[in-house]
This record gives sequence, C-alpha cells and structure tokens, in this order.
Amino acid sequence: MSDQELRPSDALLDTVLDEMRGVLAAVDAGQLDALASTLLAARRVFVAGEGRSGFMAKAFAMRLMHLGLPVHVIGETTTPAVAEGDTVVAVSGSGTTAGTVRVAEQAVKVGAEVHAVTTAPQSPLGVLAASVVLLPAATKYRRPGEAASVQPLSSLFDQATHVALDVVALRLAGLAHVGHAQARAAHANTE
Repeated sequence: MSDQELRPSDALLDTVLDEMRGVLAAVDAGQLDALASTLLAARRVFVAGEGRSGFMAKAFAMRLMHLGLPVHVIGETTTPAVAEGDTVVAVSGSGTTAGTVRVAEQAVKVGAEVHAVTTAPQSPLGVLAASVVLLPAATKYRRPGEAASVQPLSSLFDQATHVALDVVALRLAGLAHVGHAQARAAHANTE
C-alpha cells in the first residue's frame, strides 16, 4: 500500500492543488497571450492529442467552438483536411507521442502552423512548432525539469493543460468580446 492510499482525501486535495499551483505559477503568461492572439486570427483551428492529452485538446476545441471559432478535432470522422494557412494546436506532455508528432509533421508539410502544448520544447513536437506553451508538469516519464508529483502518469500535465488552455479561452473571449450569454447560446442544445 502506498503512502497516498493511506492519506485522507482532504490531504490529497491539498497536495494536488499545491502541485497545480506550482506548475501554473511557472507558466509564461506571454505564451498564453500569444496563443490567444494567434487563434483569434486563425482561418481554421485544429486540435490534436492522444489519450488524456487528447481529451484536454477536445475540451479546448469545445470551448473554442463556444467562442465562435471554426475548430476541428483531428481524428474525428467529420474533420476536414488540414490545409495551408490553418492553425494546429498539438498537445503532448512528452512531445514525443507518435500520433501527435505525425499530425504536426503532416500539418507543417501542407503549410499549416503548429503550436505545441508540452513540457519539452526541444522534443520532436516542440521543434516542429511555431510556438510552444511550456507547462513544466510531471509526465509519465518523470524527466529532469518536470515538477514532482504524487499523482500517477501525466495527471499533473493534464490538469495544467486544462487550466492553461481555459485561460487562453478566457483571453480569447475578452479579445473577441464574447460574453457568457453568447458562449451559452453556442452550447449544445441536444443534450
């Protein structure tokens, strides 16, 4: 039995919040602002990621749709071809996830611009990207420079990604003058 299993839930909540605070405090807000400005000017936005990083990318795509951006999730059956002038946001903690790197390579090949969300700016994904949002969070690899975490695998990276990309969405909402009522009007009404 691990130490975490023996700790009460309130202590674990405090630990997770402290870990998230540490990572998010180290994020360069200028990188978030730059991504928001890029997305506001984008012709079309595509998001990509695998596993839980993919879920964070999909959550971001949903929020961008609520804000009125033309957005698609790579790998969905209705996603059109990425083309020259498109913008791709690729999420991978390690920056080495094969499917995500392959998407980025293909996007660059057709003239799209890739923006990475990762812990590793020198990774294959980071090197391909026009810009990087650096989240120095723990991943499943526990590489030097990543924040320590009691959480398994890439939970801390996933949490930091969700919050950081929600901040990008908030910034976008402000820049585009999209309020809560407008975003809510774009929310699914078939639930």
